[in-house]
Amino acid sequence: MAKIAGKKSGLVWTVHISVAALVILWLLPTTGLFVSSFRTADQISTSGWWSSLFSQEQNLVLRTAAPSTQRQEGNLWIIEGNVLSEGGATAQAEISAWGTSSRAISEYEPGATATLGDSGRVTVQANGDYRLESDVELTGSRGDRIFVTAELPPKFTLDNYQTVLFSGSTTDSMAKAFFNTLTVTIPATIIPIVIAAFAAYALAWMEFPGRALLIAAVVALLVVPLQLALIPLLRLHLSIGIGKGYLGVWLAHTGFGLPLAIYLLRNYMVGLPRDIIECAKVDGATDFQIFTRIILPLSFPALASFAIFQFLWTWNDLLVAKVFLIDATGDTTVMTNQIVELLGTRGGNWEILATAAFVSIAVPLLVFFFMQRYLVRGLLAGSVKGG
Repeated sequence: MAKIAGKKSGLVWTVHISVAALVILWLLPTTGLFVSSFRTADQISTSGWWSSLFSQEQNLVLRTAAPSTQRQEGNLWIIEGNVLSEGGATAQAEISAWGTSSRAISEYEPGATATLGDSGRVTVQANGDYRLESDVELTGSRGDRIFVTAELPPKFTLDNYQTVLFSGSTTDSMAKAFFNTLTVTIPATIIPIVIAAFAAYALAWMEFPGRALLIAAVVALLVVPLQLALIPLLRLHLSIGIGKGYLGVWLAHTGFGLPLAIYLLRNYMVGLPRDIIECAKVDGATDFQIFTRIILPLSFPALASFAIFQFLWTWNDLLVAKVFLIDATGDTTVMTNQIVELLGTRGGNWEILATAAFVSIAVPLLVFFFMQRYLVRGLLAGSVKGG
């Protein structure tokens, strides 16, 4: 009997395996996005994020120093330097092959000499040191291209975050979009919680005609598609003079979030001990005093669980922002819309896109991790009721 009682059923193992699989499926892309946000464009284009801690062979297009740095030795004009350090690569890299043409990037071994035109020669060493000789004076503003195949050690940089957060370009900077998103999200989270808390208390503990119909209406509104109400609501905003702006998007998020908020909070408040409320009424407490001093403190897990839902929804929203907050100047652009703009203007710069995407999910991750215990308690509340 003890063996049977101590044995886990197959369903329990299935649940554990499913949860582990979901965690892995969620964690892998998030980790990849985080690691990629610190890598350079060359690293992202040549290898996956999982190999970022190991040395990698990369093909680089570098240049010698400009002709303005040349010096004359006898009848020769000389330019010397290190092609790796001048090209921004680390000095610890080691060149395995190089070339002077894009059609033969590995034509020469380190230490070999290649001809440049009719009167020039260049020699490149394994550590990147080069010597360019010319029989005539070199002209132009840029050096000659050198195609290098090198083994590069791991390299991480904060330049991507510098570009995304502090760039002066309106197409790259996410700093203003970050604060615009906070401006939308915080009021759009607080307003429906305040309204829903009052409504949930009334539907849970106050007797009045039509209460059952109101509860049924709230449940019915849960299944109304958001897309169905966007255009009528926008026309209403335009007709009453709200237009497109922060006020309009706050009211839109409040209206779309209220049914779920009222439903969750009402189910939680119904499960609170009736004796406490009845004793408070016997002592002469009003409904407002009962609500503010008893119901709200006891309902904190439910309030926190909905706050997480509403915050994540409004933070990650693009559709409502596109409809109610469109702004050609970028003054009210939110982060989701900014990332869409980056996909169009910086589609080839994966390091910028990865950084912008991770910046946009960093705040929701922090909110979820710090408040997830309240989420579980709030969702489970009311599902069982003690005797």
